[in-house]
Amino acid sequence: MKALLLLISLLPGWAWAQTTLESSSREPLFTSFDGTRIHFDTLGRGRPVVLLHGFIANSTSWKRAAVRQTLADAGFKVVTLDLRGNGLSDRPHAAKAYKDNAELRDVIDLMNHLGLTSYDVVGYSRGAILAAQLLTMNAPVRRAVLGGVGADFTDPNWERRRYFQEAFSKPGSHPELRPAVENAKRAGADTVVMARLQEFQPAASPAKLRKVNIPVLVINGDRDTDNGDPRKLIEMIPGSRLVIVPGDHGRAMRTPEFATTVVSFLNQQ
Repeated sequence: MKALLLLISLLPGWAWAQTTLESSSREPLFTSFDGTRIHFDTLGRGRPVVLLHGFIANSTSWKRAAVRQTLADAGFKVVTLDLRGNGLSDRPHAAKAYKDNAELRDVIDLMNHLGLTSYDVVGYSRGAILAAQLLTMNAPVRRAVLGGVGADFTDPNWERRRYFQEAFSKPGSHPELRPAVENAKRAGADTVVMARLQEFQPAASPAKLRKVNIPVLVINGDRDTDNGDPRKLIEMIPGSRLVIVPGDHGRAMRTPEFATTVVSFLNQQ
């Protein structure tokens, strides 16, 4: 039961996030390095920032949070995308479509496609796990925000990641997670993709994170302990700092405090 509650709390807005109408337009689409088509959107004009969504979600989660509009109002060009396998982007099933940081190669290629050669990145939950890996890939990131994570994801054998993968790939393997899997199905998630995303989720090592040399903000809700201790994460990233805002894992990213903290950090030179 505890694992089930953790899974559900990891998915802010899961009930609406994956659901898409058949008649919905998928444009604009970007064709990535392997032919996978990625849905994206932009808002505002100014310094670019890309937002990376969490697990069993898509870019709609950002559109329902205050931070996206707050960034645009503050003079940022905000790029959101449905990471491969989610939302209006293509949903390939083959393992090779998710190996070798494929999701992050999409992000880098998309930003290049948009002519954005230096940008900030904000990730939340699984999106923050991806953002942390991006910082180890020599991407042209100026500043980074990692929301809703502690240090647990740095362990390649993280128990919860393995349980999620097994729950989506082997029906019945984790009975306590069955309600969450069924809810994901009802929300329109592709269970094969969900398993792949967990199978190939990056685990930026502490050794690599210690080499990060750009400003990093870790931001967590005051009732969010879902992904481990954020204080241990800032110990791994030189010069990083931690800010605590109100909320549990599902609510913190939607608070005005989250939005204003992110904007203030990214506005620094």
